[in-house]
Amino acid sequence: MPSAILAAESFLPRHRDELTALGVLVLTGLALVVIHRGVARRGRRLARAVAGGELRPELDTRLRFLQRLVDVVVVVIGVSLALRQFAGVGDVASTILTSGAIAAAVVGFAARQTLANAIAGVLLAVTQPLRIGDVVAFEGDSGTVEDVRLINTWLRTPGGTRVIVPNERLAAGVLRNDSIISAAVAVEPSVWLRGDIDPLEAIDALRAALGDVGVRLAETTADGTRLLLIGAQAPPHERAGLEHALREQALRALRNAGVGVRGSSAGNVEDDAPAQQ
Repeated sequence: MPSAILAAESFLPRHRDELTALGVLVLTGLALVVIHRGVARRGRRLARAVAGGELRPELDTRLRFLQRLVDVVVVVIGVSLALRQFAGVGDVASTILTSGAIAAAVVGFAARQTLANAIAGVLLAVTQPLRIGDVVAFEGDSGTVEDVRLINTWLRTPGGTRVIVPNERLAAGVLRNDSIISAAVAVEPSVWLRGDIDPLEAIDALRAALGDVGVRLAETTADGTRLLLIGAQAPPHERAGLEHALREQALRALRNAGVGVRGSSAGNVEDDAPAQQ
């Protein structure tokens, strides 16, 4: 028994730095748990109370981003305190600082993209051109904003897939936001006509058959014409189904009106894309 006590007493001084560093890391992990389970929940309850019982998209976006920012700060502080327990780290740091200019240049070049995305994420959280739950389109991809993170933003497409966009590109690009002002989104499917079909005849047929649905001549190319159908606004999760139904209704109306029909088949009306695309 005395030998075990002596061994324990000799073990603690020899490994004091390692044990202290381990304790700091454990406390860091506990701090993250407290933030996620305590502060985050209370912040959301307070935000709901201030917002009148419902967490608004702009508040939800800022809270999520702030929570991740706090996580990064806590981890950086915890790891730094843990490393300071080792005497060798100071010697290594002194060696690195002797060539500080080169080290700074290398690290800055390697981390430029990450830092740029993080700074752009802060700008997106503050200015909020998009919020959690918004329906947006960016560089040919469209979907619902699922999350705004430190480095990138997640979009969920109508098919359920995720499109991950770097924040720097999102902040510098042209973004279409269909729901930033109103909770309802536009239902605007397109129908393409082949070049040998009279677009005015097709427009007259669609206006007669679709009633309150607006029909616009949106685009004319050498190979075809795009007609834009403008339906009533709808909730974001219903838009894809409503656009599909309206597009199908328009194609049936053109077939029934005999527009573009050759013989017994309507082979000249196309859905959503011209022949060259």
